[in-house]
Amino acid sequence: MTRVQVEFDFDVFSTLRRSPEEVVREMRLAAAILWYAQGRISHSRAAELAGVSRAELLDALSASGVSVSQETLEDLDEVLARG
Repeated sequence: MTRVQVEFDFDVFSTLRRSPEEVVREMRLAAAILWYAQGRISHSRAAELAGVSRAELLDALSASGVSVSQETLEDLDEVLARG
């Protein structure tokens, strides 16, 4: 596993009212949501990256206003046209 280190001034944590561990969890979830929304990763991979269950990821996607489906209307039209 590769480790990535991010440095913040300590006052960031008091401003956010979060511990460093909470910030790490939020950053992992935010990255997973962003990359899922961009279509770069699947539900399963996003949940794994964020360290949450798929159900928790779906809740987070919904809360963030991100569609839980990566299918576009055009994709669905194609499926329906094929019967």
